[in-house]
Amino acid sequence: MGKTHERIEGRLRTFIEEQPLFFTATAPLGDDGTINLSPKGVRGSFAVIDELTVAYLDFAGSNAETVAHLRENGRITLMWCAFQGPPNIVRVHGRGEPVFRDDPRFPGLLDHFPEVDPTPHGLRAIIVVTAELVRDTCGYAVPFMSYDEDRSLHADRFRREDDESLSAYFEKKPDIATSIDGLPGVPLPLPAMPSPSAG
Repeated sequence: MGKTHERIEGRLRTFIEEQPLFFTATAPLGDDGTINLSPKGVRGSFAVIDELTVAYLDFAGSNAETVAHLRENGRITLMWCAFQGPPNIVRVHGRGEPVFRDDPRFPGLLDHFPEVDPTPHGLRAIIVVTAELVRDTCGYAVPFMSYDEDRSLHADRFRREDDESLSAYFEKKPDIATSIDGLPGVPLPLPAMPSPSAG
């Protein structure tokens, strides 16, 4: 039923780029650590960089489990489901890295997301994932569901913040600078948002 792919290309790439929602799963190394599973939305916040590399924008939120786990061990799985059309589930298993605002690579990576303005969403980092195993499976049990539109609530909430106030907001939250399990999360204070690269 399942098929392994050597690259993210063709039909596979088209499928994942068309989905309005995907999920990320990470975990710390410790046996008693908290496994994290997160939904990711906002149209335009995911990009295929090349045949083995994908990336997504890590927006403001009340915790930073994915960032913390990636900083500790790099393991991540991304999953997309077909809620419309032919059934399909695609998983990308690989190694991820959070690229923060003060990283020289940040502006160039930001160029891969021309369809979304990250400013009102409180962008913290860009998560870059190198695929090690790419598989799709049938998805026969996934229900049909319709996509209406993105919620405006996230942008409505965080567009009120500038870099300084956003950093202050993060510093008040217990699970941003460190994870639920006490691992290093988003480095604070938050650096200023750089502009996209000129090239």
